[in-house]
Amino acid sequence: MIRPVAIALVLFCIPFALYAVYLWASRSGVLDMSSWRLQVLAWLTIGALCLVIAGVFLTAEFSGAPPHSAYVPAHMENGRLIPGVQR
Repeated sequence: MIRPVAIALVLFCIPFALYAVYLWASRSGVLDMSSWRLQVLAWLTIGALCLVIAGVFLTAEFSGAPPHSAYVPAHMENGRLIPGVQR
C-alpha cells in the first residue's frame, strides 16, 4: 500500500519541483513569494492532479495479474511454505 501512495505523492510533487527548477534556472528567486502567485499555484495543482489521476489509471490498468489467471494460494509442501503465485 505504501508504493501506490508514494508514487502518487511523487507525481503530485513533479510540477512544483519543475517550476522551482525553472525559477532557479531563470534566477527569479525560488523563495520569493511573488514567484509563487496564486494563479501559478492553481495551474501547478491542476497539472499535479492530472498527473496523479493518469498515474492511478495507468497503474490500475497495466499492473496485476493477466485477465482470467488463477491464483494458487500459499501452501505447505513437505514441511516447506510455498508462496502463492498467479497462473
